[in-house]
Amino acid sequence: PLSASAGFSRQMVEILNNHGVSFSSFDIFSDEEVRQGLKTYSNWPTYPQLYVAGELIGGLDIIKELEASGELDTICPKAQKLEDRLKSLINKAPVMLFMKGNKQMAKCGFSKQILEIMNNTGVEYETFDILEDEEVRQGLKTFSNWPTYPQLYVKGELVGGLDIVKELKESGELLPALKGEN
Repeated sequence: PLSASAGFSRQMVEILNNHGVSFSSFDIFSDEEVRQGLKTYSNWPTYPQLYVAGELIGGLDIIKELEASGELDTICPKAQKLEDRLKSLINKAPVMLFMKGNKQMAKCGFSKQILEIMNNTGVEYETFDILEDEEVRQGLKTFSNWPTYPQLYVKGELVGGLDIVKELKESGELLPALKGEN
C-alpha cells in the first residue's frame, strides 16, 4: 500500500508542477497524529489531499478530473512567473540597485564603489542582494541583456553597471539620470 499512495502523491505533485501551481506539501508519514486526524477533520479517508486556501479540493481522482475539465488552473494559485517577478523587483523603488551585498555591506569591490557613488548623490535608492537569490541573479542577466553586476535601474529602466555610472558621474549627468530626467 505504501508504494500505491506514494505513487498517487507523485502523480499529484507532477500535475501541480505541470500547471505551474505554487504549493507546499506535508509528509503525513512524519506525523501519525496529523495523518489520522486529517482524515477525520476533512472526512476524506485517503491521501494525497489537496487544499486550496484552507478548503479541501480532494484527492488525485478529483484533481485529474479538474485538470481534464480545465478547472484546475482557475482553482489553484500560480507561482509568480520569473519575468513578472523581475519586473516587480526592478520597479520596487524609483531607483533600484542590484548588487552583491546590500547598502550596509557590499560583497564585492564593484558593488562597494557603486554604493559610494550612490551615497554621495543623496538620492534615495533600494538595493537587492543577488547573492541571496540565484533565480533573480541569473534571470536578470537575460532579462536586461546585461551580463554583470551591479546593475542600476531608474523607473524600471536599466541605466547600466559601474562603468556607466562612473561616466555619468564624471559628465555631471548622474543626478538627472537618477531623477529620471533624461
